[in-house]
Amino acid sequence: MHPFLEGVILGFTLAMLLGPALFALLQTSIHRGVKAGFFLAFGIFMSDITIVIFTYLGAVQLLSNERNYILAGISGGIILILFGVYTFVRKVHIDENNNMIEVKKIPGVLTYLLKGYFLNVMNPFVWFFWISVMVGIGSNYGADKPAVTSFFMGTLFTIFGTDLLKVVIANKIKHYLNPRVLILINRIVGILLAIFGIFLMLRVIFQF
Repeated sequence: MHPFLEGVILGFTLAMLLGPALFALLQTSIHRGVKAGFFLAFGIFMSDITIVIFTYLGAVQLLSNERNYILAGISGGIILILFGVYTFVRKVHIDENNNMIEVKKIPGVLTYLLKGYFLNVMNPFVWFFWISVMVGIGSNYGADKPAVTSFFMGTLFTIFGTDLLKVVIANKIKHYLNPRVLILINRIVGILLAIFGIFLMLRVIFQF
């Protein structure tokens, strides 16, 4: 099978996994619209590219150090908890058409790009996942750089494409939800992000 197709298969598999970035993507798309969801997804996409590049260049040596691993886990956990608390306590104003009524300045494009980027890149388990994939691909393709590049292009663009599809679907769903449900989604996403953050810190500290 062609490396690109193998990457596409892996991309579709990853698209089905649940994680903090996915919950943030859905919540943003429902409350902020397709544009905001797109830029959040693009931030996640850019972080995946960053991780793959650094992994390819040898970041595995940095994260294999136990101290660096723990520090990365704690930092990532704190960021997820902060995102969760902000999402939970942020006031949501919705009109009769289930559209957001902003009482403050609407976050700019850069805000969503950075949120998506750091939400993903600060998760050490994302790093170790890509490191594992890199090791596996290296054993299959060796020094064949075109094959490795083709594989990761297939994986990353498939993930990005499915994330954009989730953005569109989530934005369509909001028209069928009443205001109370939208607010409840906001609360649930906030709690889930905080739980992910706490679990992340506990896991890297206690190594379970």
